[in-house]
Amino acid sequence: MAESMKGLKRTCRCGELSAANVGENVTVMGWVQKQRNKGGIIFVDLRDRAGILQVIFEESECGAESFAKAERLRSEFVVAVTGKVERRQGAVNEGLATGEVEVRAEQIRILSEAETPPFPIEADSKTKEELRLKYRYLDLRRPDLQKNLILRSKIAANIRSFMESEGFLEIETPILQKSTPEGARDYLVPSRVHPGTFYALPQSPQLFKQLLMCSGYDRYFQIAKCFRDEDLRADRQPEFTQVDLEMSFVDVDDVIDVTERMVARVCREAIGIDVQLPIRRMAWTEAMNRFGSDKPDTRFGMELVDVSETVRGCGFGVFTSALENGGSVRGINVKGQAGMPRKKIDALVEFAKGYGAKGLAYLSVQEDGTYKSSFAKFMTQEELDGLAGAMEAEPGDLLLFAADSLKNVWAVLGALRCELAKQLGLIDNDRFDFLWVTEFPLLEWSEEENRFTAMHHPFTMPMEEDLPMLETDPGRVRAKAYDIVLNGVELGGGSVRIFQDDIQEKMFEVLGFTKEQAWERFGFLLNAFRYGVPPHAGLAIGMDRFVMLLTKAESIREVIAFPKVKDASCLMTNAPDVVDDAQLAELHLQITGE
Repeated sequence: MAESMKGLKRTCRCGELSAANVGENVTVMGWVQKQRNKGGIIFVDLRDRAGILQVIFEESECGAESFAKAERLRSEFVVAVTGKVERRQGAVNEGLATGEVEVRAEQIRILSEAETPPFPIEADSKTKEELRLKYRYLDLRRPDLQKNLILRSKIAANIRSFMESEGFLEIETPILQKSTPEGARDYLVPSRVHPGTFYALPQSPQLFKQLLMCSGYDRYFQIAKCFRDEDLRADRQPEFTQVDLEMSFVDVDDVIDVTERMVARVCREAIGIDVQLPIRRMAWTEAMNRFGSDKPDTRFGMELVDVSETVRGCGFGVFTSALENGGSVRGINVKGQAGMPRKKIDALVEFAKGYGAKGLAYLSVQEDGTYKSSFAKFMTQEELDGLAGAMEAEPGDLLLFAADSLKNVWAVLGALRCELAKQLGLIDNDRFDFLWVTEFPLLEWSEEENRFTAMHHPFTMPMEEDLPMLETDPGRVRAKAYDIVLNGVELGGGSVRIFQDDIQEKMFEVLGFTKEQAWERFGFLLNAFRYGVPPHAGLAIGMDRFVMLLTKAESIREVIAFPKVKDASCLMTNAPDVVDDAQLAELHLQITGE
């Protein structure tokens, strides 16, 4: 039978007591972690979000009624306990923040009884994630998840404090908005009032924050909810949070400066690490050539080496045909792994195929200087020596090569170097390696649509020196765009925006939009630009990814209170779910089939 807490007031959280509180009378409330009845004395571990506290019940001190209640306690009962803080009579528990003290109970009230939970409420749970997500309200009681969400709250508070000190205004933008192209798939919301029409949930506040610049709010930020209907993975959710900002009368350096100082403040205040400023910068082309990725993990080496000229004209057809087709041959040097078993190399080949490789060529440099290779019979000794020399190979090294279009070679070797670094333990997980990647291509060619698409969005400013190439060679135009990367994960990115009419018109033309189409889709923004628009630029950081990396969680699901699973469903609430016919009729909708 549940009791009232009337007349009781919690004096502190369980995990907040220490030796400094010895002698104090306290009232603590929380969940029973476990109860141990030793006959005449009962030990109870009481838990709340601050930690665990040991409470001791002896009938001579708490009375027969309270002792009988303590005998009934089971895991996850919610109780209120009043008593005195004492030093532990047994050994100090070094594993608990409260390990020096205990509370000797004088009174207990059982506020709520609990059924046996479907899994233990404990850190580092071995319970399958599907079960934990079904009972997420129980999963969220676990101390490691609570630690993550408490840190997330601290990070958000630090961001808000920093942005206010820098003169930014926090302004909310609409959740129900117009669907616009050039992004991921929108989530659509049917309108009851306007039959046959739909709102879209925002993929980002992009257009609205640009409108705020037009409206004179020269420094805007928002911790914004965003939505994308796309396939999920470990660091992606259908609804996510980003730290969104926009500034007027600025250029690239201004946005980078305020962003990296915000990041440094958060890292220092939230997890106690110092980020060296300024954060180093690397042009997109250099990042791709060295690491095969525009979000490179720079905590280890194993960089890509271009050996196209070294193998040009050699006898190995895989290399020469790739080059004849305008492609590239590049490799990575896996130091000291010449003895890697063939079975493991075959597994790496299969891994590479998952990233578009047709295969993977290998060359092992044996300790005696001889070669063991999948292609040695097609090349002369001199060619093999030249290849090993180009790769700076030493006896004991394993060389892996990809030959294909440059885009595919980058993708394959970029992923392979990261996979090998994980397998070989080359990554220092205590290191936080920040990097700016700059000078992205403005456009990328879409084979499906047979046209250029915006690598970021249609309002990204080209670099001034590249503007003439918009007419002659659009694929070579670089953007005033920048991404901030942490340990091989894109934290966020942004760009300087186009604010001149002639450049924006040319951009729409290159993207294949007629003037009429551009006005139909982006008219409200283009119209605002007719009334005086300041030069402006901005950026967004993925809040979920940022917290995931700072907590060293394996998935963003571990830093989001109520996440979705891979098919974008919620196991706890069973969303999405069917609705009744009356609701559909109000929205002028009818379900026609699977």
